[in-house]
Amino acid sequence: MAGIADVAHAAGVSKSTASRALTGAGYVSDETRARVQKAATALGYVPTTSAVSLVTGRTQTIGVVMPTLDRWFFAHVLEGIQDALLERRYDLALYGAPPESEARREMFEHFLARKRFDGLIAVGIEPSAHELERLVAFGKPVVSVGGYDVGTNAVSIDDGAAGRIATEHLIGLGHRSIAFVGGDPDGRRTSYGDRQRVDGYLAAMRDAGLQASAAHVPAQVSMPGGYSAAVDLLGDRRTRPTALVGVCDEVAVGAIIAARRLGIRVPDQLSVVGIDDHAYAEMFSLTTLQQKPHQQGRAAVQLLLWQLDDPDAPTHRIYEASPLIVRSSTAAIDDDASAIVGVGR
Repeated sequence: MAGIADVAHAAGVSKSTASRALTGAGYVSDETRARVQKAATALGYVPTTSAVSLVTGRTQTIGVVMPTLDRWFFAHVLEGIQDALLERRYDLALYGAPPESEARREMFEHFLARKRFDGLIAVGIEPSAHELERLVAFGKPVVSVGGYDVGTNAVSIDDGAAGRIATEHLIGLGHRSIAFVGGDPDGRRTSYGDRQRVDGYLAAMRDAGLQASAAHVPAQVSMPGGYSAAVDLLGDRRTRPTALVGVCDEVAVGAIIAARRLGIRVPDQLSVVGIDDHAYAEMFSLTTLQQKPHQQGRAAVQLLLWQLDDPDAPTHRIYEASPLIVRSSTAAIDDDASAIVGVGR
């Protein structure tokens, strides 16, 4: 296996110059850097993490903290992070942090304290006061994705705007009885982004003079959670809404399945909007606000590396676009269909 001395010899430079050219630590001319990189590629040279660390003082590893991998959003963010890190020849250290778990406590108390990373990307993590204190004490740059942004760089969609736009779409179609499904109403298990979506819904209802009919229906943020909540919500035709906003597409799809089981036609008797543009959204012809978690993961890596290169740079929050994708799960309110199901508006 070729070493740095072999690369230096092939490129006609000293070992220190070859090292600077390959690690980016220290100045070399563009011509010399290109010559060294060409020699390294030809020889199949791969710098070891320990060798790079000696030169740069960095571990070449980025820590990623997230509560779960079994949801579409988290899995796609992680893919984006991994792709961006591989392009830059960084390693990834993944830490699981399920809420209120022993594993999460151990992670904050012990594993992260070892600082075997150059920076952290926290995906959907909203640390307690104690955990936030620990994060700050690590002295490493932190970027959050889709979660809290207390003093950190952050990447997300504008969740409040997403909830508002989804609701305004339904109001524009003539709906007046609109429910919001998903999340815990007391906020204890509702994420930062989900709370913002609820707030956007409530603001749209208030601005339309519909605050008296606003209803936030609690549900686990999953397809089964949306199904279970919708069965209860839609079961009584006297109080059944004509439309609903799901806190995410998984909840919205669960609600569509529940409606079909109850014999309620979507969108003739019930319009449904989600948020995310999940892989299942097109399959269920779901109207939704689109977000691209893979792109958010890549943006988080870019923000973190900028912060590593310039620790004094001001913090940024990047709001990714979330356009409304109109499919056939929403339609103008049908007075005849509504009269059949006995819905008051």
